[in-house]
Amino acid sequence: MNARGLSFAVWQSPVVPDTTPLLCINGGLLFDHSLLWPALAPLAHTRQLLLYDQRGRGESASPPGVAASRIQFDIGDVVALREALDVPAWDLLGHSWGGGIAMCAAAADPTGVRRLVLVNAVGVTSAWLPLLHSAGIARLQRTGHADAAARLAALDPTALTLPELERHADYAQAFFPAWFADPEFATRAIPPRARSVTGAYVAARLRREGYDWRERLGALRAPTLVLHGSDDVLPIGVAEETARLLSTLDVPVTLQALAGAGHNPFWEAPDAFFTAIETFLTAAPR
Repeated sequence: MNARGLSFAVWQSPVVPDTTPLLCINGGLLFDHSLLWPALAPLAHTRQLLLYDQRGRGESASPPGVAASRIQFDIGDVVALREALDVPAWDLLGHSWGGGIAMCAAAADPTGVRRLVLVNAVGVTSAWLPLLHSAGIARLQRTGHADAAARLAALDPTALTLPELERHADYAQAFFPAWFADPEFATRAIPPRARSVTGAYVAARLRREGYDWRERLGALRAPTLVLHGSDDVLPIGVAEETARLLSTLDVPVTLQALAGAGHNPFWEAPDAFFTAIETFLTAAPR
């Protein structure tokens, strides 16, 4: 699929008549759509799912002038992909950093987004980011993963302000087990290693410059479900702040904590996760 002068890898489940398709946007900045597929496959029973690799990740083409990469380009790509796919309107689901992309894309394309689902999404400002490293170490120590805590503690998050590919890949891999609330799940999960020059530049810029999307989100109109694992190392207070902001914008917003889940509730609390999304997406408009 070509959009904005780039070739994007796009995956689509079968069309489900009389339903609105759902675009799922993965997080991680370095990663491709496999963070969400096949994890979100149960949703494909009742609607068409669309997933894609963000620019310079997975099978999507890298942009020219990669050093200029920033998350704003990823946001614009979502709008361009809807138009290129000739989808009049869709729902958006974004996880983690993908939640940030999704909420900003919904604000940039208010007539093209029917409903918005934020899953353990990053905050509307970068205030949470400097606190995450110590929280991750503490989580690993508390859950008995001393070796993993030591590996993470040996890495310097301030060095991630530079777009050094292997350093970003090392850090993402070392932090991975801290995303789980269930210690046994964290032990069984194999930390993926993602390598994306584009993603490293985006991540470095965000860490170096920070961000504040509050003004950008002023145009958001889509009813929004804010889902967040109650035991995520990214604290639920981040989700609460997002919900408060959207409420002040008169956006219909529902905040739901998923008990016992960490950063990936589709794995740790699947029944509650999928029920919440199905209920929200099929509910009558308010």
